Amino acid sequence: MALPLNTKILLGFAIALSVLMATSITSYVAIQQLSRYTRLVEHSYQVLRQTGDLRISIRDAQSGVRSYLLLADTTYLTNYRRNAALMQAEARALHTLVADDAAQHARADSLRRLVAQQLRELATFRQFAPTPPAAQSLQLSEQGPLRVLKGVMTRLRSYEEALLQKRNRQQSLFQKLAPSAIIVSAVLAVIIVLWLFRKIVGELRANDELRQQLTRTNLDTAQRIRAMEHLTRQVVQGDYKVKITDPGEQHDRLASLATLLNQMTQALDTAFGALENRNKELDQFAYVASHDLKAPLRGLSTIVQWIEEELAAELSPQLRTYLGQMKGRLARLDDLINGLLAYARASRTERQLGPVDTAQLVREVAELVVPPTFTLTLAPGLPTFVADRLGLQQVFTNLLSNAVKYYAGPAGQGRIEVSAQDLDSHYEFQVQDNGPGIAPEHHQKIFLLFQTLRDRHTAESTGIGLSIVKKLIDDQQGSIRVESAPGQGQGAAFIFTWPKGVAAG
Repeated sequence: MALPLNTKILLGFAIALSVLMATSITSYVAIQQLSRYTRLVEHSYQVLRQTGDLRISIRDAQSGVRSYLLLADTTYLTNYRRNAALMQAEARALHTLVADDAAQHARADSLRRLVAQQLRELATFRQFAPTPPAAQSLQLSEQGPLRVLKGVMTRLRSYEEALLQKRNRQQSLFQKLAPSAIIVSAVLAVIIVLWLFRKIVGELRANDELRQQLTRTNLDTAQRIRAMEHLTRQVVQGDYKVKITDPGEQHDRLASLATLLNQMTQALDTAFGALENRNKELDQFAYVASHDLKAPLRGLSTIVQWIEEELAAELSPQLRTYLGQMKGRLARLDDLINGLLAYARASRTERQLGPVDTAQLVREVAELVVPPTFTLTLAPGLPTFVADRLGLQQVFTNLLSNAVKYYAGPAGQGRIEVSAQDLDSHYEFQVQDNGPGIAPEHHQKIFLLFQTLRDRHTAESTGIGLSIVKKLIDDQQGSIRVESAPGQGQGAAFIFTWPKGVAAG
């Protein structure tokens, strides 16, 4: 339906006003962002200043103890105590300043521990009799820890300086954007009004011709749309080689859409072929990871074992500790490679649907991963249904082994209970343990790849098991959640859904 001329004029002014409002909002947002990045720049300067102050305090505290040991002048101890207090206060302040950045917060946390370690070392030497050898011993003992401390501080400063440069660029950008948006809004409003007047005049002349053209093209358009609908149905059914032979004009919009649809089907056909190639590449990666990567690991483990066996009499306790740490790192890397392989293959195994007796499946899994000292309870009513047995078995294997792995209570008192309930289109399973529990803030984190609540140096805690569980359940269009709170003696309950197949008798 054609609009009256007056309506079109009012519409033109409304559009111009809308553009002005949009650009005004853009200006407001630019000003807000400018204020935000100004605060961030100031924050970065505060971090850099705090880092510099901490470095000076560390240097002055060390100088105070060395001067006392060299000159036997207790006034230097006063300087040491003042700077020792400053070191702790500045390390805490720096830790608080970077709390909004996880990477910086981790570095500040390490720095705070290193500062505490340095203070303990200085306090030990402060009790020595003031002699030049004692001062020399202090200087020698500081070399290693100081390199570590300076390295952490240098990384923290470098990261913050990079942030500062980025924030300065953003600040400059929004300083330019605010006035530019105002000017652009005015120019656009004028252009839109002039363009609308011109279009209205031309439209008055073209209305009659347009009505006739619409009548002629209506049937042709309907026919071409039907051809496109046919192509769409074929694509939905998995035929990506279908094409449209468009009889219309070569340069109209429907012809362009037909061309794009043909390109889409060609792209889909190519993409699925590429996906098949990627799957083959992933298989090759699995082979390399399981053979070429693990072979050097085995070689390194063998070398460490040879050193321990053949040079046992020459190894100092510290070197034995280092070798033990090396074996732990190698074992963790081996577990990570195995976990990555399992994660990569988790959803690529072809699903084999068949009747699954859940109770029997859980018992079979428990025989492999649950020690005899644990009590396994299966609630009545565990279903028998058609499902992907291998996928469900992997889920229960990871959940039961996790319950055993993280149990920290008295021996012989570990308990695991498996139950289920029918929720129409799927079953909801629950695996409940009596372990230490999981804090609410970690309920989502534990399902991310490489996320674990255990010490990173614990070989068996790779942080991949629950990621595999979530991936398998997501592939089944299911969901998983954890209900737990630490310190309440209730352990953790992992609750997941699994779709039903045809009922099995």
